[in-house]
Amino acid sequence: MGRRLDNSISALPHDERVAIEARHDVLKQHVEGLRELRQIAGKAQADIASALNITQPSVSKIEKQTDMHISTLRSYVEAVGGELELTVKLPKRPALRIHHLGDLAPVGAVSARKKSGEPSPRRRHG
Repeated sequence: MGRRLDNSISALPHDERVAIEARHDVLKQHVEGLRELRQIAGKAQADIASALNITQPSVSKIEKQTDMHISTLRSYVEAVGGELELTVKLPKRPALRIHHLGDLAPVGAVSARKKSGEPSPRRRHG
C-alpha cells in the first residue's frame, strides 16, 4: 500500500515543508483556463451564458478557444465576477499595467475638441 503525500511531506525537515507550502501557494494562484476559472468562481456555464446574453454552447466554445479577442476575454472574466488586468513585463523594467488599448486622445484634448465643435478624428479602414 502506498504512502499518503501528506505523510511524506510531514516527514520532511521544516525548511523543506515551508518551501513546498510556498510553492503550493504560488501554484494555487494560477489557473489552466477559463473553465477552471469559472469553476473556482462557483459559476455554471448557464450562469455565464445568462450574464453574457449568449447560449450555454457558446460559453463552452469560448472556454475551449486558444485565441480570442481581449474584449471577449474581458467580458467572460467580468461575467465570472472578476476584473481583467493586462500587465507587460519588459526586461530590466518594473511590470507595466495596460489600462486601455488603441489610440486614445489625451484627457484634456477630448473636452477641448467638444468645446470648439471640432469633429472627433475617425479611423479609416481600407
